[in-house]
Amino acid sequence: MLRIVSLNLNGIRSAASKGVFDWLAGLDADVVCLQELKAQPADLTPQMQAPAGYQGLFHCAEKKGYSGVGIYSRRDPDRVIEGIGHPGFDAEGRYIRADWGNLSVISLYLPSGSSSPERQEAKFRFMDEFFPVLAALAAEGREIVVCGDWNIAHREIDLKNWKSNQKNSGFLPEERAWLSRVFDELGWVDVYRRLHPDATSEAYTWWSNRGQAWAKNVGWRIDYQIATPGLAAKALAASVYKDQRFSDHAPLIIDYQCEY
Repeated sequence: MLRIVSLNLNGIRSAASKGVFDWLAGLDADVVCLQELKAQPADLTPQMQAPAGYQGLFHCAEKKGYSGVGIYSRRDPDRVIEGIGHPGFDAEGRYIRADWGNLSVISLYLPSGSSSPERQEAKFRFMDEFFPVLAALAAEGREIVVCGDWNIAHREIDLKNWKSNQKNSGFLPEERAWLSRVFDELGWVDVYRRLHPDATSEAYTWWSNRGQAWAKNVGWRIDYQIATPGLAAKALAASVYKDQRFSDHAPLIIDYQCEY
């Protein structure tokens, strides 16, 4: 069995102070994809660089305290690729890929557009740049999973207040249509949805820090493991861990009937 976890940390140092590494030690995960490190390599303690039993791979943003992605793995990868080949976005630390045999695991942090119209335009540009990357990945003939914070709720059941969010970043018609193209045109599979086609509130992975979103479970499902069809078909179980809080996101845990 292969257990893959995805978690937006909203700052690795903050998550560490909330016990994420103690939790990780008892999780028995094989690969853990991290997003929003908000740290430079020099900021990472030995535990952050390589928790017990794992080695760490990181693609940090050039800007301090911003973005950044990583992968923890029990096994040495055959190859590591950082970035999508776009200098501007690659400087933000949004994509890292690790290969083992015929398996590839990618940690992705797709931009958020909620802070300003300029960032929404940057999000659209990233989506334009990333779609052909996803097409090329699908054509490789490998088993691939792209884990991470996609910053898009795909359908109405993927967020609590969908009616009032139709003009807000993360649930814009253009964003949702783009994600539909990823599934329908390129053949990628939303693994959680494959296993839980009707899940609503239990599927949420992010809650705003405003109001009482967490207490009232006013959430969004924006963290995904999106896989090639062959790998998606091997998924056995998927869950969102909510017993402890390490950030404004919750870990997405999926078990696959395969090795790596």
